[in-house]
Amino acid sequence: MSNNAGSTLLALLTGAAIGAGLGILYAPDKGSRTREKINDGYDDAKNNLKHKYENAAEELKHKFAIFKQNNLQETYDEMLSNVSHKTEDVISFLEEKLANLKEQNAKLQK
Repeated sequence: MSNNAGSTLLALLTGAAIGAGLGILYAPDKGSRTREKINDGYDDAKNNLKHKYENAAEELKHKFAIFKQNNLQETYDEMLSNVSHKTEDVISFLEEKLANLKEQNAKLQK
């Protein structure tokens, strides 16, 4: 979790705790109504936290997909470069062999 998200979560939980404490101290309603308000506040905080978690998870998936795609492209480019170098080596080898075969063929034709 990033530092910003951790700070936001801490601020959210601290605010909820302070709000609940003040709400209980200054509540004009009876206990059952106050408990209902606290539960509603808890549910709101829980839903807010759930949405933030889902958004962070979705963003992380998106960033990972981009990283994976970029990494795959880099791997492909590197592999293509290696194949290109190997192809040059093979062509050079075959040209040498062909030159040797031509020399041998010229000797045999004399």
